[in-house]
Amino acid sequence: MTTTGVQEAPQDRVFAALANGTRREVLRLLREGGPQAVQDLAAHFDMRRPSLSEHLRVLREAGLVSEQRSGRQRIYRLEAAPLADVQDWLHPYERFWRERLKDLGDLLDRMPDDDPT
Repeated sequence: MTTTGVQEAPQDRVFAALANGTRREVLRLLREGGPQAVQDLAAHFDMRRPSLSEHLRVLREAGLVSEQRSGRQRIYRLEAAPLADVQDWLHPYERFWRERLKDLGDLLDRMPDDDPT
């Protein structure tokens, strides 16, 4: 339970993880390039490996990536299921805005055109 008295939802960690641009870029790299070793991911960033490892830890705790050890390497893989849960949560808001925009379009269609003369 948080200080607001609201129970933390599972997608809260996902939203927190997605709030950072570096972590979103890691997800993009894994989506486009498939599973990658941490040193391969690190080549895309101007930061020390411990900093990248901290970002990967946050993503792992949110369930957005999984880690597999292969010898001395750690291979990271995108786990997209939590993103589907977030999309499900966002869907009513998407529908809300779609309806508002349709209502605005209907209103504009009913308004008389300006006479340029």
